[in-house]
Amino acid sequence: MVESWMGIVVGTFALVIAAIAVIGHYRREHRRAELLRNLDHHDWCRWTRSRR
Repeated sequence: MVESWMGIVVGTFALVIAAIAVIGHYRREHRRAELLRNLDHHDWCRWTRSRR
């Protein structure tokens, strides 16, 4: 009985670590996409486009 509880605890711990890793990966990818989307936007682009 103790061995099965130990397996459940270790498995739960592994799932928590995996969930934290997945969340971190998602946040990094979201931030990278946001940075790439804003890469070509400079201050000079705003006033040159507004003159049209």
